[in-house]
This record gives sequence, structure tokens and C-alpha cells, in this order.
Amino acid sequence: MIVIMHPEATLFEIDNVIAEVEGKGWQTHLSQGSGETIIGLQGNGQQIDPFQLGQLPGVRDTMAITQKFKLTSRAFRPEDTSFKIGDVTVGGNQLAVIAGPCSVESREQLLETAHAVKEAGATMLRGGAFKPRTSPYSFQGLGEEGLKLLAEAREATGLPVVTEVMSPTKVALVSVYADVLQIGARNMQNYDLLNAVGQAQRPVLLKRGMSATIEDLLMAAEYILRYGNNQVMLCERGIRTFDTKYTRNTFDVNAIPTLKELTHLPVIADPSHAIGVRRYVNQVTLAGVAAGADGLIIEVHPDPDQAASDGAQSLTPSQFFELMSQVKTMARAVDRVV
Repeated sequence: MIVIMHPEATLFEIDNVIAEVEGKGWQTHLSQGSGETIIGLQGNGQQIDPFQLGQLPGVRDTMAITQKFKLTSRAFRPEDTSFKIGDVTVGGNQLAVIAGPCSVESREQLLETAHAVKEAGATMLRGGAFKPRTSPYSFQGLGEEGLKLLAEAREATGLPVVTEVMSPTKVALVSVYADVLQIGARNMQNYDLLNAVGQAQRPVLLKRGMSATIEDLLMAAEYILRYGNNQVMLCERGIRTFDTKYTRNTFDVNAIPTLKELTHLPVIADPSHAIGVRRYVNQVTLAGVAAGADGLIIEVHPDPDQAASDGAQSLTPSQFFELMSQVKTMARAVDRVV
């Protein structure tokens, strides 16, 4: 259930409603924006009569939310959520473009890429310091040294840093260096990790799991939002289907407009992982923009054929520069800017 307050409701009236429902064993989540205050009820408290609750001073209406996901739903927050990461606004009219290497391999590799993507128009820098790999014998990342290099690249370019955190015990460490905590596809349902990043109160990029439904993704986001952390970006990065011979994954472009209808959270498209083949990344990127994505995350490497991870899907800096020109054209066609 949600409680919608009158626009002119006083702080005393809002606090009174919160005290009333919390006194019956419910947890509350306050959402304020566009002159409207909404109080969401969470948990398993005592039964509440919506009519009686609606008679409290300052209450305009009460509404049941039938979906399993509550805090992420449009019913809870009708308007789009937007928030700032450094000087970048995510969820507004401007597309957020996150670009950089899959893995941080060296200072030279990272700084070269960071300067190149910024010049091309990227607004944030991505790079993996800790890498979850299918094989334990594959490159696992540089760890804290990689985080330090990302912080140096941010200092040199001004680009906010997005990097993956893989375990609850690493959240505090990664938070020291990163502007955005990324939850990878393999960890989307790592609930201890979701709880930890929710409590960290840092912006989060939550990637959809390889076999996860849209509802699975939204329920994973609920874990983060229930701690009052509304700075969550949902990422469509392709799902695993029948054909893995010619593409890495299947880009679920349907998910983008569906998520935009179901949730107020920003939606980011990841064409690199979605297709996994460098020569197709441009087309998939443009499809994501056309479908309504609020941003993109794209892998770029100065020498993809020698990359320690995901070289097959990484663009060269010159290819990324060309892609950004195409993205700007597509963005204008759908009333967005880059």
C-alpha cells in the first residue's frame, strides 16, 4: 500500500501518518518529488483499514500496489527518478554514456582509453578492478591497484568512475574509489551484496542476470531501494537464449520500453555484452537509444585483440568516436541529447 499526501500536507501530518503505520508494525519509505509526498508501506504489519488511514489529516488517497515490486513501481513514484553523479545527471533528457575497458590492465591502457572516450563524448568511465570470470584461470583483475588507477583516471579526466563490486566485504573498499557501484549479471541475486550496496548509499548500476526475468531484476532492485537508496540504474545487458554460436547473448530490446513503463528508475543499455561481437555493437547501441534507454555502457580498449578480457566485443577508440556521432543523430530523432 502507498499513502499519497496532499501537496499542502505539513511535516507534522506526514510524521503523524508515518507514526500511525509504523505503530502497526509496518516499515515506511518516503518519496518526495514534483511537489508530491508518497509514503510506501513495507513488511508484514497489522492489517490497516485504507478508509481509516485515508481520514488522517493531510492524506489525499491510499492505493494498493498489486505487483510484487513496490518501491521500484510507477505506482509508488509516477515521475522518472533522476540523480546526479558528479556533474552527470542520470535519468533526465540527456543520455548518460559510460565507456571504458572491460578490465583495468595498466596505467597506460586506462589513461589512454579514459582520455579517448571523454574526447568522443562519454560522460562516465567504466573499468573492472575485480573481474568475475567463468574460468578461475582467467585474468581476475588488478584489485585495489586497479581501483587506484581508476581514481587517477577520474582525476585526470573529470569522468565519474563505474566499477564492479563482487562481495559485501568489498563494498567499503570499492566505495572509497568509485562513484558508482556496479552489480554484475552473475551477482544480480546475491542478496547479501544487494543489501550491502543499499546500505552504502552510493549510486548503483544493477545489471540484469543472464537468465533473469524483468520481475527478477525489479525485485533485486527492491533490496537496494528498501534502504532508502534510490540512486539505482537498471541495466539490460542481454540474456542467454538458444543461439550462442554467432552472438554472445540476445539483446532484449523489449525490456527497455517495458521497464520504462513499469518503473521510475533509469534504464541503461549495454550493447557490448548484449551482442558480444564488435562489428554489431553499433547497430545494437542505436536500437537501445531508439527503444528509450536513458544511457549506454560500452566497452572500449586501445588494442581489443590484446585485451585481457572481452576483447571480441570492445571497440577501438576510433570506432567509439564514430559510434558517438551515430548516437547523437539517433538521440535527436527520439528527443534526447548527448
